[in-house]
Amino acid sequence: MTQAVGIARAHTNIALIKYWGKRDKNLFLPMNSSLSLTLEAFYTDTKVTFDDHLTEDIFLLNGKEQSEKEVAKISRFLDLFCEYIGERPFARVESINFVPTAAGLASSASAFAALSLAVADALKLDMTRQELSTFARRGSGSSTRSLFGGFVEWEMGTSSEDSMAHPVDDADWDVGMLVLVVDSQEKKIASRIGMEHTVQTSPFYPAWIESAREDLQAMKAAIAEKDFETLGRITEHNGFKMHATTLSANPPFTYWSADSLLAQEAVRQVREELQVPAYMTMDAGPNVKVLCRASDMGRLQKALSAHFPVEKIISSLPGPAAYVLSEADWQQSKTRLTEGNHL
Repeated sequence: MTQAVGIARAHTNIALIKYWGKRDKNLFLPMNSSLSLTLEAFYTDTKVTFDDHLTEDIFLLNGKEQSEKEVAKISRFLDLFCEYIGERPFARVESINFVPTAAGLASSASAFAALSLAVADALKLDMTRQELSTFARRGSGSSTRSLFGGFVEWEMGTSSEDSMAHPVDDADWDVGMLVLVVDSQEKKIASRIGMEHTVQTSPFYPAWIESAREDLQAMKAAIAEKDFETLGRITEHNGFKMHATTLSANPPFTYWSADSLLAQEAVRQVREELQVPAYMTMDAGPNVKVLCRASDMGRLQKALSAHFPVEKIISSLPGPAAYVLSEADWQQSKTRLTEGNHL
């Protein structure tokens, strides 16, 4: 191997049945299965170049070389694949995030899904997407789901080999999502730290796990029947239950900000005024996502713009599975980066 190149794009996903807590911190095995919707609007493009002439790994994010700590994280992830093929060439990893990083908008999901697929393409690995998701999981648990499009389930499994994602439904039945970006800055409490603290100290946590299992089964039934309102009600309830576990941790904490509460109230007010099904969910960050019918997104966005700047309300249709890019595609992404057209 003198040089091997792989380039891929993966879209973010928003969990509708939340993943919150690990039973194995090293293998990233979750405490419960989860289900998400992949979004078209946000994504990460990543190019990996394995080169025998390199003497160390290099990692650039949005054109900037990253710290030793961030490079070490990428190196540990690359080690997983290199153990699989039995050799360890160094790599240059370049990623462009078309999504705010570490703001609760699933940037790590798209980042590690794109990296996984780019590595698999560069090394010509013969593995299914489900198998690849077991590798992606070791970088970011939610990245397992970003390898697929539409509604995706990440099964908790019994071991590292079967804790994997698989597609559930393409979501091509008038499904959409609005994202209210109330704060795109990096969050103060990393998801990993918040999860661990919640699992260790929240008396509500065991009830959350049991409730999440029940919600997952009910949601899959709603998806099978294309019952949007049941799907939405479960989404909203599940998300608020997850955040209740952070409020009951000791000491308590929250990912919400004052603007998060204003956004929640705005969504409640608008859906009552318009009489349309629109359901909130929030991940480990302050931003509010609104699951709605794609055909209602325009009306909802217009109504919500009375409460928030319209540029802070991003609409999205369901996104596709991760896919390989050409060098021409990569150059277009780099042009967007230099022109400042990334998030």
